[in-house]
Parts: sequence; structure tokens; C-alpha cells
Amino acid sequence: MADQAIHLQDVRFAYSGSERPLLHDLSLRVESGEFVAVVGPSGVGKSTLLNLVAGLAVPRSGRVDVLGTDVATLEESAAARWRRRHLGFVFQQFHLLPHLTVAENAALPLALNGEAWTDDEVTAFLDRLGLGEHAGAYPRHLSGGQAQRAAIARALIHRPPILLADELTGNLDEETAEAMLDLLTEVVAEAGATTLVVTHAPEVAARAHTRYRLTHHNLHPEP
Repeated sequence: MADQAIHLQDVRFAYSGSERPLLHDLSLRVESGEFVAVVGPSGVGKSTLLNLVAGLAVPRSGRVDVLGTDVATLEESAAARWRRRHLGFVFQQFHLLPHLTVAENAALPLALNGEAWTDDEVTAFLDRLGLGEHAGAYPRHLSGGQAQRAAIARALIHRPPILLADELTGNLDEETAEAMLDLLTEVVAEAGATTLVVTHAPEVAARAHTRYRLTHHNLHPEP
């Protein structure tokens, strides 16, 4: 993998039909294996930043280079294949499929990528996240913390080089959130994944190697 995992250069983004930019001349470099947090209030474009990195949003101008690929130039089907191979996502709302068990949800990236796996391998990975005994449970039977761990398992089970996370602890109480952050930091470090997290929570940002604040359409380094 290249030393520079994510590179946004002079990116300008505005919603369709609007000439008012949400992001203007934004640049960001994330090194391989680095844990970067972007903080800021709701509505400043944090989720849009993740969507740009994932190729789910296209900038008006500028370049979005991820693992050596200019993702903004990919056709929709090629972008979907690229995401499945290279990215893991963790969302605030978890987005677990209700008709699948925890193990089936976790194994979904493996299935979509055409990879072979065994039930024992999936359960062993869930065990690492404290979910082994819930492998056969459905999402409606999980607590908030368990559902977030299941979402993390799904994001990392195929060992993607990049993890993107949006408001990781927004739906968790303080104690559960701290335990979740301990676990995530440990698992990500073991996997060597490059991690980009957007959040309004200082306790999440404090875990990152590098922090930025998104305000006035651009990123500003945080101490």
C-alpha cells in the first residue's frame, strides 16, 4: 500500500442545484495506518467528506485519490466494486439488516466479495468483539453497544485497508461509548487499517493520531 492512503486536493463540493459550496478548496492527507478524526457540528459537511472519500459523492472540482485511485472518476458499478474491496463503513445508525443474524450480517462483505469463509471463522471474529454468543441472534435482540460491535465486525471482517466511521458513539451511553472506543482502537491497530472518523464528540477525537476541525467550508488542524 502506498504511504499516503487518502489524498484530497483542492476539493470543492456543492449540492446539486446550489452554487453555494459546502466544501471549498479542501485538502486532506491521511497516511497509511493513521487514525484521523474530523470534528465539527452538524451540517458542516463531515458526512459529505466521508462520501467523497468513498466515491459516493462527486466533487465539483479537485481530486479525491484513495489508495492510488481517483475515486471521483469511477463509473457507478466500478465504484461499488472498489468500495467492497477497499473500504469498511461504520454508521451511527448501525444499518444492520434485520432479517439476517449477527453472523450473517458480519459475513456480508465476504459474500459480496466472493470470498470463502466458514461459520467457525466468522464466530471467532465475533468472539474477538465479544459477540460470539450472539452470533445467531437478530439485530432486534441486541443492545446498542452490541449492535455497534456487530457493525464494526461487518466493517472489518474482510480486512479492508481503510475504515470510515460516522458518529461512532452517537447512540451509546458514556460508559458503553468508552468501552467501544477502547475496542475499536485496539482492533483497528491490529488490522493496520487507515481510519477516518467524523464526529462531534471530543472523546472520539481524542483517540485519533491527528485531528482536524471542519468549519467555514474547510479543514483546520486541531492540537
